Amino acid sequence: MQRVAIVGLGLIGGSIGLGLKRWSAAQGKGSEQALEVIGFDADIDQQQYAKKLNAVDRAEWDLAKAIRDADVVVVCVPVVAMKETFINIAPHLKSGAVVTDVGSTKSDVLEWARTELPRTVSFVGGHPMAGKTQSIEGAEADLFKGATWVVCPLPTAKEEAVRNVLGMIAALEAEPYFIDPHEHDGQVAAISHLPFMLSAALVNAVSSDPAWRDMKLLTSSGFRDASRLASGSAEMHRDIAVTNRDAIIRWVDKAIGELERAKTAMAQGEDGALALGEFFTQARDARAEWATQTGKAGELVQNTEMDLIKEGFGDQMSRMLFGGFGRKRRQLSSNSKAEDRARQMREEENR
Repeated sequence: MQRVAIVGLGLIGGSIGLGLKRWSAAQGKGSEQALEVIGFDADIDQQQYAKKLNAVDRAEWDLAKAIRDADVVVVCVPVVAMKETFINIAPHLKSGAVVTDVGSTKSDVLEWARTELPRTVSFVGGHPMAGKTQSIEGAEADLFKGATWVVCPLPTAKEEAVRNVLGMIAALEAEPYFIDPHEHDGQVAAISHLPFMLSAALVNAVSSDPAWRDMKLLTSSGFRDASRLASGSAEMHRDIAVTNRDAIIRWVDKAIGELERAKTAMAQGEDGALALGEFFTQARDARAEWATQTGKAGELVQNTEMDLIKEGFGDQMSRMLFGGFGRKRRQLSSNSKAEDRARQMREEENR
């Protein structure tokens, strides 16, 4: 029976425990299980809740005891705590053990693993692209089902160790994805880290306005959806921003450029309407392409079924509020611009 130790029992660690225990029970014979899952967390309440949730077979109050005989150690701590955790577990890892992590940045983590972990163990970096804003209370065995799980082994990692981690990913029903750690950090800065930066900026911008007291009474689904990421852990977001700052700054600059592009078009009034329309159309089409990606079995990769059902909602709402006038206004505007262009061409020909 393999022994898996999970260091850090938040949402991700708890969900890994639940998923592995479910898989283990399905693989075992009778009352036997294929795995023993041991948990450790510096927060005793987290440990107790994980045990109550049945996310671990047993919890240890001592980190050294939790990992001492583990075949696989899964480190589920914040990125800035990763180096210290590696230092703390290094003397207690058994020879041949596999260490992996779930950190949202990879370059620094792999370097810390290289310098701090003993050469008798194999490190295979990981990052499951799944989660929610809750902690251990929101843990679920299906959290990673169908999700991409980034895999970044150190060059010194043994092939068997990589296969072990791939086996864990398969047991959690996720999809492994091998990628260079620097490339990973640049890409997740765009699709994971930039979104919570923008969400926080939105909430800070509107909530600091004197009118916020009245404004918040008018908020609806748009503000709720766009501000959701701002409700996440401030400490986690801070740590990510610190450890992946160069890549995030690059994408923040690009986002500012897009906002400036829209601002310039709006400042031009009617003359900027065409550019403004292109701005929104480009975003809508790019998101539609993303939302309709399908997997091997033809299912939607991004779980966007409800988005697609709601497609066309804007036109429906426009008709409900304004009848056909909203659509006619756009048509009249387009016809007017076409007539203006035709008149200009005739005038140029007569010169």
